[in-house]
Amino acid sequence: MAFEINRRFLVAAGAALLAWSAAGPTAAQSPANLRFSAVFSEQDIRAEMMKRFGEEVKAQGFNLQPYYGGNLFKQGTELVAMQRGNLEMGNIAPQDISNQIPGWSIVTSAYLFRDADHLKKVFASDVGQQLKKMASDQLGIHILGATYFGARQVGLKPTKKINTPDDMAGIKLRMPGGDAWQFLGQAIGANPTPMAYAEVYTGLQTGAIDGQDNPLPNVQNMKFYEVMSQVALTSHLVGFDLLAVSNKVWNAMSPEKQAAFQAAADKAIEWSTQEHLKKEAELVSFLKEKGLNVYTPDLKAFREFAQKKYLASDLAKAWTPGMLDKINAL
Repeated sequence: MAFEINRRFLVAAGAALLAWSAAGPTAAQSPANLRFSAVFSEQDIRAEMMKRFGEEVKAQGFNLQPYYGGNLFKQGTELVAMQRGNLEMGNIAPQDISNQIPGWSIVTSAYLFRDADHLKKVFASDVGQQLKKMASDQLGIHILGATYFGARQVGLKPTKKINTPDDMAGIKLRMPGGDAWQFLGQAIGANPTPMAYAEVYTGLQTGAIDGQDNPLPNVQNMKFYEVMSQVALTSHLVGFDLLAVSNKVWNAMSPEKQAAFQAAADKAIEWSTQEHLKKEAELVSFLKEKGLNVYTPDLKAFREFAQKKYLASDLAKAWTPGMLDKINAL
């Protein structure tokens, strides 16, 4: 009887071992899915950036699942989705972070960053580390880097030429929702009108808005030039978003895996930055060929008007003392 029990036990144990050996390696090698949400289109340079990043992190056992055009989460909701555990990675606007951390509004202010290189230096500096720590401690996200996508320019349907902020009075300029975005519109003299990115083309077409502010690559990708007459090269904001991963995913990685993950992000972001810079240089000619009037207004007047607005605002009261000086000094 004892022999029968032992034999049955051994047979059952052997079957379990075979089942484990068949399923175990597969389960162990199954990649961790990283859902990534962005409002930009699949034709955007940053979509190729994410493709390159996804290829790099496969070696670390990750499977990137990108969703573009706001198809998974609408613009401005990606951060909350990450905080709720519904999203692993996102393309987060700094304005969305500033809605929860007012001190972050400093990097959303007009004429703060001089160019893409200045942006990169700031986020690589002590200031950048301080900003990243705020986001990690207060929001539960790890910022991998700032993704430059071009200087924001004012594109208008009306033909009235814009030279100073006074000329922007009464212009219904589409801006994303949120206080930081709306204030940016005011800081260049416009009447900011909140509207989803996907609705901008129709808004310009129907006259619901008079204009939009976006980097030139976005204007081309979304074909806004088809429903505009002019572009005033205000360069009022160095456009960037933040490639971020949830702390839950980041903290589960070993230090070695974190280093490789970060290196993959750095490499993809640098490629994207250079592609955007090349594209911007080409697009002035492209837009002129499409019949648009493309010109540079009085930038000194715009800069002084915007900086005065920001320094007198409630937003500036939340800025970390001394941070503005540190950014300007870099």
